[in-house]
Amino acid sequence: MKKIAILTACIFTLIIAGLFFMNIREKETQVTKNQTKVGVLLNGTIDDHSWSQSHYEAMQKTAQTLNLAIEYRENVPATNECLETIISLIKDGCHIIICNSLLFNLYVQQAAELFPEVHFYHASGTASLPNLSCYFGRMYQMRYLSGIVAGMQTETNHIGYVAAFAIDEVNRGINAFTLGVRSVNQQAVVHVRWSYSWTDEEMNGKAAQELLDDYDIDVLTMHTDALRPLDIAEQRGVWSIGYNMDNSATHPHTFLTAPVWQWEYFYTPHLLSCLEGKFRGGSWWGGASTGVVSLAPLSEHVRPGTEFLIKKMQNQLTAGTFDIFYGPIKDQNGTVRIQENESMSDRAMLNEFDWYVQGVLIDAR
Repeated sequence: MKKIAILTACIFTLIIAGLFFMNIREKETQVTKNQTKVGVLLNGTIDDHSWSQSHYEAMQKTAQTLNLAIEYRENVPATNECLETIISLIKDGCHIIICNSLLFNLYVQQAAELFPEVHFYHASGTASLPNLSCYFGRMYQMRYLSGIVAGMQTETNHIGYVAAFAIDEVNRGINAFTLGVRSVNQQAVVHVRWSYSWTDEEMNGKAAQELLDDYDIDVLTMHTDALRPLDIAEQRGVWSIGYNMDNSATHPHTFLTAPVWQWEYFYTPHLLSCLEGKFRGGSWWGGASTGVVSLAPLSEHVRPGTEFLIKKMQNQLTAGTFDIFYGPIKDQNGTVRIQENESMSDRAMLNEFDWYVQGVLIDAR
């Protein structure tokens, strides 16, 4: 029955995707009949099975729909080389520039100011200009769902969380995940260890190993772009929850699910608007209803009853009838941080998440 339900969900998703892109094609105008050149800067590679590949695969879909010629630049460093790469792409005829790393922030802003006729999109960026738009997804919603999976799965009540840096984005993910865990298992705790890198496999692997060595952890999750934590979980027979993409095929024995990106649901409509002369600078933060953030299909390993809970909560998130950070919510010290019947503002979630909910145990080395 589980496999049938998962297959039904996948078919439903494909139908929704088909209707989405059919609607885009109906809106096609003369501008999409002429090929447009787009430059894409990635901090990783197009086949990293992680953050950068999620953008690459989405842009390939968007390129086919909107008749785009894409120039990819991989492993771009967060140095002045980033600015030089952008300038080179513009000189090569790119009218739109897309960048996928927060660390590119300064260089993207400089380039946007130098080339006001070029349109810039910056994933996870913070700056905005008339020709620069930053965008991200409310991935914390999917982390809450993956927390439910972890809370249902654990038998030891000790869950590991490898996290890159203690920044707002990561902190709200840790908190949302833990709230999901404790919504189904009040006894479970989440042990967090910082890896201090998004992409370094050795550093992220070390953090994962230390967590598993120090605690009786039977579920391991991550907020990094490196995949080494999944490898270690597979080797040691520990359940794993990934990030960015569905890596169940390469970790078949322990993988449960993952919060994943489907960037085509942002790129296709927004780039079409840009081609039509309707570009708007600013910031965009889309949630479950947009399709940009999703949860990978649950594997055959999840506990009975998990699928029902996930479907129920996912429907509520998509409909906007459930708010994860809705009070009362207490921090680690028992202080009420979000009052009863109040919601955390977007401003606070984006800029003021320097605290952790009950159940989070930070293990900094």
